[in-house]
Amino acid sequence: MIVRTPESRAPTGMDQWILRGVEPTATTSPDICLTRLNVRTGDQTGNVRRVVLFASVVVVVVLLVLLFSWAFQRRLIYLPATDAVPSAATMLAGARDVQLTTSDGLQLGAWYVPARGPAGTSTVLVANGNAGDRSLRAPLAQALASQGFGVLLFDYRGYGGNPGKPSEEGLARDVRAARQFLVAEGVPGDRLQYYGESLGAAVVAELATEHPPAGLVLRSPFADLASVGQIHYPFLPVRALLKDRFPVAEYVARITVPITVVYGTADSIVPPVESQRSVAAAGGPIRLVAVEGADHNDPALLDGDVLVQAVVDQASGSGGT
Repeated sequence: MIVRTPESRAPTGMDQWILRGVEPTATTSPDICLTRLNVRTGDQTGNVRRVVLFASVVVVVVLLVLLFSWAFQRRLIYLPATDAVPSAATMLAGARDVQLTTSDGLQLGAWYVPARGPAGTSTVLVANGNAGDRSLRAPLAQALASQGFGVLLFDYRGYGGNPGKPSEEGLARDVRAARQFLVAEGVPGDRLQYYGESLGAAVVAELATEHPPAGLVLRSPFADLASVGQIHYPFLPVRALLKDRFPVAEYVARITVPITVVYGTADSIVPPVESQRSVAAAGGPIRLVAVEGADHNDPALLDGDVLVQAVVDQASGSGGT
């Protein structure tokens, strides 16, 4: 039975036990039990504080990662070799050093090999990938020149000793300067082939929407930069963070010229499915050329026989289906 006194007073430790309908035992004092209750309450409060602190740390870390990714993303995308390249004559037989002038006033270095084949032989404008400089593409230019093609190798802004910093808008200006140089050299539009390597595939695909070439060769293209970025950074909201988007699939859907896509079946940077997706909605004839067992930077995808033959077939009119 619970017993309460009529007097109005604050309950003592013994009263708290009585009000709960529990009588203290001979071995358990009310003060000890009250202390245990306070300890439990303190433990719960401490646990809540630790959870809140941990969650706060996680939020701060995530925000710092996102801020770093947004602020320094172009350093992750563009990997230029910034030193000046050697002269054309020392790297590429029959080539000469030329300069390109962009619409925003930059002077870009380039190497030009005029076509040496019969009248009507195509010239190939080569847009590099995101790393290195044009000297790494000299073997490709040599292989194409040996087939009689004219070839223009150039470096983007910020690459190969060129001024400026690379960006999607900047690269679009640079490739237009390259095309304008070839036009000024007398290369007709119906004898001009665009070749784009990986990121360069996006650069020439965008150019083709405004200045269509005779044909387009895309080596290891992606559907858009966000798609391939999400593969390598699955823990980041890549699409929301990207400043430069390079939407190849969107550009290709607006192009009606023949397109040849060359990709490696073992590409670990741009998976084959990405290259296939890039031209799924193409507005013109396409041809897919798989280089068996080739990874993204393997020699077979630089100047291999299958790759070079794909360019030859494209230029001869047999590249599209």
